[in-house]
Amino acid sequence: MDKKLVEFVKDYYETNDFIPLHEPRFNSLEKEFVDETISSTFVSSVGKFVTQFEEDFSKFIEIPKSVAVVNGTAALYISLYQCDVQRDDLVITQALTFVATANAVNQLGAECIFIDVSPSTLGMCPIALENYLIEHATLNENGNCIHKKSGKRFKAVVPMHTFGFPVEIDKIQEICAKWHISLVEDAAESLGSYFKNKHTGTFGRVSAFSFNGNKIITTGGGGMVVCNSMDDADRVKHLTTTAKVAHPYKFYHDEAAFNYRMPNLNAALGCAQLDKLSMFVEQKRKLAKKYQSLLEGSNLMFFTEPVNTKANYWLNTIICEDVDHRDSMLNYLNNNNVMSRPVWDLMTDLPMYKHCESDSLRHSRWFADRIINIPSSVRNFHYEK
Repeated sequence: MDKKLVEFVKDYYETNDFIPLHEPRFNSLEKEFVDETISSTFVSSVGKFVTQFEEDFSKFIEIPKSVAVVNGTAALYISLYQCDVQRDDLVITQALTFVATANAVNQLGAECIFIDVSPSTLGMCPIALENYLIEHATLNENGNCIHKKSGKRFKAVVPMHTFGFPVEIDKIQEICAKWHISLVEDAAESLGSYFKNKHTGTFGRVSAFSFNGNKIITTGGGGMVVCNSMDDADRVKHLTTTAKVAHPYKFYHDEAAFNYRMPNLNAALGCAQLDKLSMFVEQKRKLAKKYQSLLEGSNLMFFTEPVNTKANYWLNTIICEDVDHRDSMLNYLNNNNVMSRPVWDLMTDLPMYKHCESDSLRHSRWFADRIINIPSSVRNFHYEK
């Protein structure tokens, strides 16, 4: 099967050269918008494309307001900040995730609690979340969710839609409401993915997206914070623009804040990319079906979208028999110019987070030994708006 997979990938992308895991696709529209930005001289955080990108993004995912920021980690940080996550608070997230999720928590001085993922979604397991809270949490007389042993506050739950596969977000939403904990979605990888016909990132109080160069659309570097209330959105916008109070010429700032705004140059790229997003998702879903057919009946399992979801298949994912099989495949594919990667090391295996509390992480560790991501880029295309 290793040889067949290599042959398929090279045939699909029509090359024998090195095939990346996920690379962006551009055409004349990106050049047109970026050139317009350069000509205007408004290349920094002021310019029409920032506003346009925020408005177009909000319309696409059907959310009241979006705020464009410099990267996905900044989007996670400000989302948690807006939910009043403070030093020594507790934030529950998953151990099978990219390190930015935990880093944003750490930057606020809060502590991560890592729980297991679901075998059907690769994201946070609502059963594991509920079981952990029943065992370790209590609601005090003020309605705050408190860690029984330490007395610290649980302030947020951060599920991540791994590789664009939506978690059972409605169940997690219900659990968060029951335990009075803010829900912050890490939707960095799931633009174009839906749970029960509703876009990911629209279930949490605040949510974060990423537009890194390897995402389904890119702004080079960048992120988006989306909010379900205009009050949250207005404050996030204010905080990310150094809390500057609007005035024709005075510089007055009414609280300590952040310079997190996305530059107009990046937003121009984002506007052009967003225009192609539906086409990108359609192509990626077709590729996923081809992979699924190719691997059917083999000793490799192709991971498919969970029930009640429509996934963007950001990174196509295969499950090997065991860690030795995984390593053998990784060596073969990469040695044959087909880039492939294992999943991230579990957060509890990293030196800065190994002390953090967790549950058994049984499923997380099983997947960590077996997952491989394979080339998932959109093919070169001819596109006219």
